[in-house]
Amino acid sequence: MSSQSRSSNQLVVPQASQAINQLKMEAAQQLGVQIPADGYYGNVSTRDAGSLGGYITKKLVQIAEQQLSGGQYR
Repeated sequence: MSSQSRSSNQLVVPQASQAINQLKMEAAQQLGVQIPADGYYGNVSTRDAGSLGGYITKKLVQIAEQQLSGGQYR
């Protein structure tokens, strides 16, 4: 078996890890979802996990739209 992880959770830009974690914290606080102290989200309800994922996706799209409208990718 390969030593490489096949996880789809690897960041394309590893330096973004801190910003992604901050986004998770903000989303959880905004939605009233309890953050697991150990960082393991396996015991978070499906509804809460989906809400967090949806919120984070919405925020990432907003960030991308702002960057694109600034002319960085023309």
